[in-house]
Amino acid sequence: MKRVILAFLVMFLCTTITVSAQKVTMNLQQAKLEKVLSTIAEQTGYTFAYSQPVVNTDRIVSIEVTNTDLPHVLQKVFSGTNISYEIRDKKILLSEKKDVNQDPKTTQQTQKITVKGIALDEAGEPLIGASVSEKGTTNGTMTGVDGDYSLTVPANATLVITYVGYHPQEVVLKGQTIMNFTLKEDSQVLDEVVVTALGIKKKEKSLTYSTQVVGGDELTRTKDPNMITALAGKTAGVQINRSASGLGGSAKVVIRGNRSASGNNQPLYVIDGVPMNNAITDQTSTSIGGTNDAGNRDGGDGISNLNPDDIESMNILKGPSAAALYGSQAANGVIVITTKKGKVGRTSISFNSNTTFDNAAYGIPDFQNTYTGAEKSWGDKITKGSKSDYTGEFFNTGITTINSIALSSGSEKMQTYFSYANTYGKGVIENNTLNKHNFNFRETANFFDDKLTLDANINLLYQRLNNGSTPGGYYMNPLVGLYHFPRGGVQGGESFDYYKNNYQRFNESRNLYVQNWYGGFSDMDQNPYWLVNKTPSEDVRLRTIANLSVNYKITKDLNIQARGTADYISDKYNQKMYVGTHNNLAGENGRYITYEATMLSTYADLLMTYQKKLNDKFSVSASLGTSVTDQRNKSLRLDSRPSTLFFPNVFTVANIDLNGGYITEEDLHTQSQSIFFAGQVGFADCLFLDVTARNDWTSTLAYTKSVENGFFYPSVGLTWVINEAVKLPEFISFGKVRGSWAKVGNGLPPYISHPINSIGAGGSLIQNGYAPFTELKPEMTKSWEFGTEWKFLNNRIDFDFTFYKTNTTNQLFTMPAPSGSGYSYYYINAGDIENKGIEIVLGGSPIMTNDFLWKTSVNFAKNSNKVKELAEDLDFFKFGDQNSNNYQMRLYKGGAFGDIYGRTFARDDKGNILYNDKDLPYASTGDFEKIANSAPKFNLGWSNTFKYKDFTLYFLIDGRFGGDVLSITQADLDLYGVTKRTGEDRNRGYVNFDGKKIEDVKGFYDAVGGRSGITEYYVESATNIRLRELSFGYKFPAKLFGNKFIRGCELSFVGKNLFFFKNNASYDPDASLSTGNNLQGIDVFGMPSLRSFGFNLKLDF
Repeated sequence: MKRVILAFLVMFLCTTITVSAQKVTMNLQQAKLEKVLSTIAEQTGYTFAYSQPVVNTDRIVSIEVTNTDLPHVLQKVFSGTNISYEIRDKKILLSEKKDVNQDPKTTQQTQKITVKGIALDEAGEPLIGASVSEKGTTNGTMTGVDGDYSLTVPANATLVITYVGYHPQEVVLKGQTIMNFTLKEDSQVLDEVVVTALGIKKKEKSLTYSTQVVGGDELTRTKDPNMITALAGKTAGVQINRSASGLGGSAKVVIRGNRSASGNNQPLYVIDGVPMNNAITDQTSTSIGGTNDAGNRDGGDGISNLNPDDIESMNILKGPSAAALYGSQAANGVIVITTKKGKVGRTSISFNSNTTFDNAAYGIPDFQNTYTGAEKSWGDKITKGSKSDYTGEFFNTGITTINSIALSSGSEKMQTYFSYANTYGKGVIENNTLNKHNFNFRETANFFDDKLTLDANINLLYQRLNNGSTPGGYYMNPLVGLYHFPRGGVQGGESFDYYKNNYQRFNESRNLYVQNWYGGFSDMDQNPYWLVNKTPSEDVRLRTIANLSVNYKITKDLNIQARGTADYISDKYNQKMYVGTHNNLAGENGRYITYEATMLSTYADLLMTYQKKLNDKFSVSASLGTSVTDQRNKSLRLDSRPSTLFFPNVFTVANIDLNGGYITEEDLHTQSQSIFFAGQVGFADCLFLDVTARNDWTSTLAYTKSVENGFFYPSVGLTWVINEAVKLPEFISFGKVRGSWAKVGNGLPPYISHPINSIGAGGSLIQNGYAPFTELKPEMTKSWEFGTEWKFLNNRIDFDFTFYKTNTTNQLFTMPAPSGSGYSYYYINAGDIENKGIEIVLGGSPIMTNDFLWKTSVNFAKNSNKVKELAEDLDFFKFGDQNSNNYQMRLYKGGAFGDIYGRTFARDDKGNILYNDKDLPYASTGDFEKIANSAPKFNLGWSNTFKYKDFTLYFLIDGRFGGDVLSITQADLDLYGVTKRTGEDRNRGYVNFDGKKIEDVKGFYDAVGGRSGITEYYVESATNIRLRELSFGYKFPAKLFGNKFIRGCELSFVGKNLFFFKNNASYDPDASLSTGNNLQGIDVFGMPSLRSFGFNLKLDF
């Protein structure tokens, strides 16, 4: 007992000494009490807890103190008022003084009770240090590390609970001994701080550009193996298209339109201030097949490697002004990711489990079930009882399960965070599985009176994808044979079930099994069950990301930070094609492909930051730093084609004929060095001027005239917070206008300034055909942005409007070299691609009571893209080598990104379609013509959250309006006579086209259908509106868990892509054949999009 008393006395003495040691210096005349409290908090590190109805923060105060103890300052501030203060654990509790006129006898006669409970925030997390007091008295306490409290009060007392940044609550006890509180955030109290470029924190109101912060819960409400797809429809100006490969696929993220014709258009990802490698190792090559005529492959992307449960928030820096501090990496915007770390207080454990069931729902063609045939379905009518639904059995119900557990613990000096997550997915196609393991460990420690902070983090990933689906194309795609197969079975031959159950047959002459398929067998049309079972693939990724940050506070205003990271990726891929796979693709003995790649990204920076409030009017902040980024990539691809294996079905490197095979090897090393500055001057907390500057030197400019000086990227912005400068009507809570200008760049591919010869398979010399380019420059984007932000009715309604305009010049083009130069091609910098548009975000809480909350948000974005200039001698720029399937993406001067060119109907001078002597339309001759543009006119998203007591309903409806897509799938299936409309036209006896009745139905589809048909006929509207997300959850009351082991439990039923309100296309326009620049707006037997539904379970311990 003596030890306890002694310890208590020591703690009390230490607290007293600490409080007394806090000195305050200030000279404020005729200032609001709110300003005085803010100054005390800044100088002492203490926070105030009070109830707004009790403490009038608008009261005018004049005070002048110099190096005065905190208690004396507080006495001076509240002298002559009815406010008392109490200092506890770095918190200053303000409350109303006890009524001196209260009758002591009455008080003594009141029955006393002890009331207990817990205080939580809306997320169910405990509020540590919240003030719980008896109204009208100084009787009170603070909540502990579990959010718990205990207080003895009269039975009929009124309890008041307050916590900085939250709405206070009052409740009359009426004899109750258990009283729990859930406090709601008060946005009026919080002067929100957001993480911007390089991890620099700024007041949100001071930003001179548009950003949008997305909480981590938006990524975990309805989880996806690639977490970035969860942003779709939630952010203005951000368009997300997922790969049509399905499970384990990558995503294409474009912010404010495409800018680069030949470069990267995806944003930079930054984790805790450090750029991340979002490398995509393989993507769709052509609309026919992949590298060296293999199947198209999606190698995944880097952002999908992260565990969404580790994400605290994302801040999307949309424009070049917001991202300018990243210089040559900033042209396409930046997504700043802040991850979770340990919290001070009680050790907490969180377990999350998400399971969804996935059905192939959108993109399966509508088939006819009336006519069959020998190879195509233009033959006789199907015999009654014949089976014609093949897709229903081919596509299974997939399942995706994401389980994660996280542990958080910490003291004032050290905080720990650990998490593990497992993602298991079973695709809708047999044998397609994904298994991913994430380990994350983060330790944060403070030393030397919190002057030195060390923050270390290591993230480990192991991922295995078996039999990944192709995103589209003809080669090695099981959907081609599945969809082509004659309806009802081969006329005069076998049924589909026969080939399903007998996809292989024994070849006695070779003593092995080969593929069994009907007469349509070709390199593009193979038995789908053979491809699923006898061409297995395996894709394994190992990744380690290690970060270390050291931050030292030199003074209260000046700190220096050093950061370093190493990101190592190892990819291994192999595919085996057994004998029997079509000889054109696999040779007579089978085919073996093996690919290995390693990527090592290292980054280090040094950043010094100074922040100072000079006087009542002016404040400054400045950051000066330098960084080094180093990238090393190595890869080796060995492929037995165009030769074959020495021995059949032996899949080893030793069995590959390397002299006759396909070998590519890369060893790339690039490095960039930078210095940068960011400064902000504030006036009267209402006017903010931002200036940034960065200079980059990069090894990709070696052998050029710019290698010594590098390139300079500046930006400037101005913000006026109107409500801080002038008195606005009471219903306006906040008003702001902002504008900014910036110039940023886009990185260059390595080694193009000085190309050299290389060596091919068998020692052959591959002659370089490109001329050196000493004038090489990076792409440059100049941007203007203007916007305004408003909040109304005590911040319950918010409005954000932005107009922007960007022009990207110095596009990199390849031109044919003049004869006699000794080269085939040369590079030039030229062109100008413009994007301009508007973004609108309108949100609010129309209804907010103690039991019911309705929160809604609408985002709108419209972007217009235009090619202002190309190279002088360049008629048009084409993406990739897309001459097949009568499809090509091109850029012409005056055109736009997303323009699709293809084969059109022959027309006369008046635009009328021409017909041949068989009264059938025919195709035009000559060059392709523009038939569509895949870019939407505008995007719209609408999210809603309804909370009633412990129930929560959330849904997201979003749509893209305008733009067109091209379905080669539909064209090809029309040629084969398997589509619903070909059957209906035959039943009708004619095709309705161009106001005519064409009776030769087969002749019509022979003319317009197929890969080489009239692609103009297969352009479809991309406009669609969908219910993208739905969640209905219930948070079980804490009283159900009498023990303290389980602190919270929430169960939710979730759904994704449940249905379309409108979709005129034959597939999901969100699905993309490639996440690169080319092959946009086209479907070539891509995987159907999924409809998913399931449940979330969250447990807190």
